[in-house]
Amino acid sequence: MFGVASMTAPLQKVAVMKPGMSLTTADPEKWHYGPLFDPDKVAGIHNDFVQMLQKSGAEVLWMPEDDRGIADAVFTYDASLMTMSGAILMSPGKALRSGEEAIHREFYKAHNIPVIGEITGQARAEAGDTLWLDERTLVIGRGFRTNQAGVEQLRDIVIPLGVDVHVFDLPVFSGKAACLHLMSLLSLVDTYSALVCLPLLPVGLFELLENRGFSMIEAPYAEFLSSNTLSTNILATAPGECIMLDSLPQTHSALVRNGINVQVFQGDALCIGCEGGPTCLTRPLLRSSG
Repeated sequence: MFGVASMTAPLQKVAVMKPGMSLTTADPEKWHYGPLFDPDKVAGIHNDFVQMLQKSGAEVLWMPEDDRGIADAVFTYDASLMTMSGAILMSPGKALRSGEEAIHREFYKAHNIPVIGEITGQARAEAGDTLWLDERTLVIGRGFRTNQAGVEQLRDIVIPLGVDVHVFDLPVFSGKAACLHLMSLLSLVDTYSALVCLPLLPVGLFELLENRGFSMIEAPYAEFLSSNTLSTNILATAPGECIMLDSLPQTHSALVRNGINVQVFQGDALCIGCEGGPTCLTRPLLRSSG
């Protein structure tokens, strides 16, 4: 079984990928990794995180171990997007991640999950620039990782599935080299609750969340900056049940005050160091309340 059209429905099946040799031997300058990156710690961090996924009740499936020289492949969220009808292969906007979608294609073929479309040509799109607001609404961020052609191709794939698409431009913020996804600006933490970086949130998206009845928990901006945007990268394993980094006490407190149950793990050497949080480390395959 497969199917995802929610960011918070119970996570039942998820694909992950072990940190490969390409990651543990990566040139930090080439890959735009930060000073917290510690290749000696990434395997242990990833193992602890996977155990948390399993304890939450999710079945963990493993991507092929050959990362094809792509250090960022451990962040399995971006190279494909799951829908209720099957997977969409993306085309990463970070040049060093070009071809990563082939790993996902191999995985889906091995698990008999249909691929219903792919981003091709000069179009670029990463799944971190997408967000299921509800089962019929997909939000897409247009930025340095997802271009206009990618937006249009993705829209053409999902609209026939009965999905409404809302597109918003992302801020330049710290520039082209950095990783700023739509999901860097907000994470849904409950069915109608979102942790948001309010100063950078597009006005249209703010209004859409308001109109749909979402409560917005403002992420403490100092931690958003000090974590290199990773404070807002929260993985919901079920409505109101989340996993986050443990080095963000103000963000943690804001979530708890708003009734969110939060599990934490020590992941800075992988997540903040390599610009990818707990959500990025997963490719949800099945979210369902059934």
